[in-house]
Amino acid sequence: MDDVIAMVNARMQRAIDSLREEFGTIRTGKASPSLVENIVINAYGGTQPLKVLELATIHAQDNNTLVIAPFDRSILAEIEKGISSANVGLNPIVDGDILRINLPPLTEERRSEFVKMVKQKAEGGKVSLRQARHEGMADLKRKAENEGISEDEVDRFEKEIQKLMEDFTKKIDLISEEKEKELMTL
Repeated sequence: MDDVIAMVNARMQRAIDSLREEFGTIRTGKASPSLVENIVINAYGGTQPLKVLELATIHAQDNNTLVIAPFDRSILAEIEKGISSANVGLNPIVDGDILRINLPPLTEERRSEFVKMVKQKAEGGKVSLRQARHEGMADLKRKAENEGISEDEVDRFEKEIQKLMEDFTKKIDLISEEKEKELMTL
């Protein structure tokens, strides 16, 4: 039964990690490599996210400028095209052997849109948690039937799963509140 609890915990942790990664792609007014790391690039006959291909170094030159320095100059145009076509509101500029992305300051309206997006992604994370809880409860019941475990034990494990659910939900709320504060801070 402990393996069911461990599996539910792992699934819920993956949901939190995924949510953090998604929040990293939401612009907060500061340049961050996470804004472009997951953009898909067509290079060398395949398509992969920029960070997976390890095609370039990505760093923030300052709060408003991202610099992408490809290791192979021949794919500079592909990286530029991938970022432009990703429809994330970023416009790369070729500057010799590098790409520069200047981030304009966020307007109040745009910040509000991003806050809505944070709330939607947080709700998606909570849906993932509920799915993990549901699957865990089903596994628990199935295992209890097969191994003849008492109802008291099943109830105890169900309470443990519910406690995990509550703890991870609080984590999602905390993470989303932090992101919202970050977005609304000028």
